[in-house]
Formats: sequence, structure tokens, C-alpha cells
Amino acid sequence: MAWNEPGNNGGRDKDPWGNNNRGGRDQGPPDLDEVFSKLSRKFGGILGNKKGPSAGGSAAGLGAIAVLAVAVWGFSGFYTIGEAERGVVLRFGKFYEMVDPGLNWRPRFIDEVKPVNVQAIRSLRSSGLMLTKDENVLKVEMDVQYRVSDPNKYLFSVTNADDSLRQATDSALRAVIGDSTMDQALTTGRQTIRAHTQEAIDKIIQTYDMGIFVVDVNFQSARPPEAVKDAFDDAIAAREDEERFVREAEAYSNDILPKATGRAERLKKEAEGYSEKAVNGALGEVAQFEKLLPEYLAAQEVTRNRLYLETMERVYSSTSKVMVDSNSSGNLLYLPLDKLINQSDQGSKPKSSTSSGSYGIELEKVETTAPVSTAPRGDSGRQGRY
Repeated sequence: MAWNEPGNNGGRDKDPWGNNNRGGRDQGPPDLDEVFSKLSRKFGGILGNKKGPSAGGSAAGLGAIAVLAVAVWGFSGFYTIGEAERGVVLRFGKFYEMVDPGLNWRPRFIDEVKPVNVQAIRSLRSSGLMLTKDENVLKVEMDVQYRVSDPNKYLFSVTNADDSLRQATDSALRAVIGDSTMDQALTTGRQTIRAHTQEAIDKIIQTYDMGIFVVDVNFQSARPPEAVKDAFDDAIAAREDEERFVREAEAYSNDILPKATGRAERLKKEAEGYSEKAVNGALGEVAQFEKLLPEYLAAQEVTRNRLYLETMERVYSSTSKVMVDSNSSGNLLYLPLDKLINQSDQGSKPKSSTSSGSYGIELEKVETTAPVSTAPRGDSGRQGRY
């Protein structure tokens, strides 16, 4: 039976709010003050405001609520720290300890944990118009890459470590650019400026002890004012061409010098070899002469004849023409051995000789004014040679 059906509850209609509906009238919501009064009375009974048999049940209910609250508080204290993170535990707002990655527990409402990523490489960009040493204005951009080395110092040494690093980078960069010329910042001195800027940033970080480690500093760009930008672009292009030509010349030099050095070493070795050969040959001749001199002094005629025969044998073995002396007729006979060799190669027979002799070839007669002697010359002819 419906709650608002006529005749229910002994002919008395009652709404869900506990109000009697007389004659089907007053169907609106109950009074809010009456609702709050009823709730207050019920909670007062649970907390033990009433004496009697309900006091034990109120205490049991309070204990159950307390146990449930403790369980919820205990389970809410579990938390997880990522692999790349470290947890900074604060107890009542003061640093307490550092926790490693994994599942950890903290007392809720007593400890607070702040995870900090210590492996991620963070990037910070600094840029601005800066004055150089030669009183020129440049727009310089630099990128700083860093990571957190100490989470506790990173969070509490300064108010904002990232903002402090940005200010330190801007200060260091302005100091370094102020000690450099415009040409250095645009062309050859970029690497030097980058290195000096990183050194200055490291000194500032060590002074403030911010718990940050600078991994690298990249010099992004340095641009002159727009009014002279074209001229400086031409200057940079010319400087790059100069560097390219220098590298090409160095490459050519590296290719030519080893070859020239090798040829020089080869000629030097050949000269040294020839020198040793000539010296050794001269020493050998001297040693031969020293051995020959006692034999000559012991038997001069025999030694002269032997030397003459050995010399003639060595001379005739290297020539194809022979001169034969004829003491009787006063003519010098020419023996053409080269023709004899050619005729032998062609397989033809030599012609009969028209002059006396047993050579089997034609001898040419050469008139001479004085006969040529085949006998060895006197002592005075060879004494100066040997």
C-alpha cells in the first residue's frame, strides 16, 4: 500500500518526512528546523547523552568508528616513488629523510613527501640583447641542460632553483659577452664563450649550493642588429671560405709532404749506398795494389807481362773490333769481329781472305806511318800507371 494512499495507517495519511497529512492537505516538504532537531537527537543518543541500556551499544559503535578511521588512515599512508625519482620526506614541514624508489609508507597528516626526478635532463633557455667589449650590441641565445643532483638542496636551498639557475645563466652570459668582441661572438670565439659561460655558471651554482648539475651549455646563436646584419653575414661567409681554403691547403700539404719526404729519403739512401760502394771499391783497389807491389818488386818483368795480358783480355772481351799489328809490312790490320758475328747469325759462309793470314775473313789494310808493336812497352811506360 502506498504511503500516500487514502485510509492508510488507520485512516491517517503520513508523508515520508514523518509529518501527518490532515485531510490530504499540506503535501509540501517538512520544516528544516524540525529535521535538524531530529538528527541532533539521534546523534546525541549515539554519543551516550542518554543513560540506560543503549549506552553499551553507543560505546561499541564509537570503537568501530575509531578502528575504521585508523584503518583508513593507515592505508592512506602508502605511496610509490618512481624509478627515476627520489622522495623528500618532510615531518611537520621540516626535512626528515630521503626515500628510494618503490613502495613506501608515511604517517598521514604528519609526513609529507615530495618526489623529485633526478635522472631527467632539463633544459633552460636564456636570451637577450647584450653589449660586447667593443661596444656593439648582440642578441645572444644560449641553452643550458641540467639535472637535479641533490633533491633536498634543489627544493629548499633557494626559493626556486630553476629561476635561480636562469638568473645565474643570464648573469654569466652577460659577463662573458662583455669580455668578448663582436667578431669573436659571431665567428671564431663561439666555443670559447660557451666554455667560459659554463665555468661561470658552475661557480655560481657552487656558491648558492642549489643541488643542480650542469650537463652542457649550447651557444645557440648570436645575431647583430638588423641594420648591419647583411654586412656581418658577408663577413661570416668570407671567414668560412677562408677556413675552407686553409683546410684544403692543409689536405694538399698532407698529401704532398709524405711523398716528397719519401723521395728525399730514397735519394739519400741511394747516395749513401753509392758512397759506400765507391769508398769500398777504392779501399779494395788500395788493398789490391798493396798486395801487388811486393810481387812486382820481386819479379818486375813477369808481373808487367801478367798485368798487360790481363788488361788486354779485359779490354778485348768488351769490344768487337781488333787491330792487328804487322811489323813486316808496316800496315795495321783491322779484324771486324762484329761483321763475323753477324755473318755467323745469318748462317752465311765467310768470304776467302785476299791477304795472308789464317783468319778466314777479309782484312782491311790501314796505312800507318809507324808500326804498332804488340809487345809490352818498356818500364817507363807503365811505371807511372802502376
